[in-house]
Amino acid sequence: MKTSKLLVAAVLAIAIGAPIAGFVGDMSVSQPTTSTGVRVPFLHGLPTGQIADQSELASLERANEWLNSPPLTASALRGKVVLIDFWTYTCINWLRTLPYVRAWDEKYRNQGLVVIGVHAPEFAFEKNLNNVRRAVKDLRIDYPIAVDNDHVIWRAFKNQYWPALYFIDSQGRVRHHHFGEGSYEQSEMIIQELLTETGIGGIDRESVSVDARGIEAAADWGSLKSPENYVGYERTQNFASPGGAVLDKPRMYELPARVRLNEWALSGDWTVKKETAVLNKPKGSIAYRFHARDLHLVMGPAAPGTSVRFRVLIDGQPPGAAHGIDVDEQGGGTVTEQRLYQLIRQPKPITDRQFEIEFLGSGVEVFAFTFG
Repeated sequence: MKTSKLLVAAVLAIAIGAPIAGFVGDMSVSQPTTSTGVRVPFLHGLPTGQIADQSELASLERANEWLNSPPLTASALRGKVVLIDFWTYTCINWLRTLPYVRAWDEKYRNQGLVVIGVHAPEFAFEKNLNNVRRAVKDLRIDYPIAVDNDHVIWRAFKNQYWPALYFIDSQGRVRHHHFGEGSYEQSEMIIQELLTETGIGGIDRESVSVDARGIEAAADWGSLKSPENYVGYERTQNFASPGGAVLDKPRMYELPARVRLNEWALSGDWTVKKETAVLNKPKGSIAYRFHARDLHLVMGPAAPGTSVRFRVLIDGQPPGAAHGIDVDEQGGGTVTEQRLYQLIRQPKPITDRQFEIEFLGSGVEVFAFTFG
């Protein structure tokens, strides 16, 4: 026990005492490791670039909008421990970290911690402030949110990933970061140590306990054999409809005779665009063969205020007990907003399954599949 405590203390001393560059390493790999050596499957991100003469916290002044708070500045945050959380509201990896970030904010806010969520969009529709405001409300987020539609704050931090946590001390220095899911206990210990440095006493050292449910529940990593995949032609993989995709033009697509694991295909009249596929006529469908407990789909109506009904099948049958929170047991559901929909959460045993979704109306945009 004493040896393990000494080891934890050493890890913390290294983590909060070293510059951020000491943890970054080579971020060009497709499945990077976190700063604690824990592999993060399917971590995704965007290219980054440096802004000259732009410090990390000073970049908050360039936010497009602030939610839940008046604008916060580096000078106003002096003396506070700051946790910067880069997020985008359709990212399943970030959604699964949210229960911990909420819990840390609730536990340590009165002791000098300021949690700031920096919303840096991945898809164009995530730049819509109404969409972000709705997500903040639906996800019960009450800590300050800086809207970073132009990725100015993102680039000032030289960030590349969702989710990404940056731990900043009371002097405004980045002392540690963590990319991806996991390492929650270590992250909380770093918050505690940075607060202790400010002279705060009586900090409860017990780690927070969360009851993550629904879309926020941790992934079943042991059964997860399907990586996220995009539908738009810029980043998609394993498209299996005969003849391939015609870019930016309407086309009738057909399902192949067989869809192999992690392949997907369209059926019906679709236009495949850079970051999405748009259904032009009713009765279009998508098939995807996957291996995971959960299947999610980022999608939405093309025209705000409209809705599109759909039906989900798994191995050709209604999902029954395998239905997700946005689908009933018969597979019925409705696309009403641009967001991530949980369509499948199946009980064990987890095997290769074929997912199909048929849209009963036109005018739906489909962006990405994610799994858990």
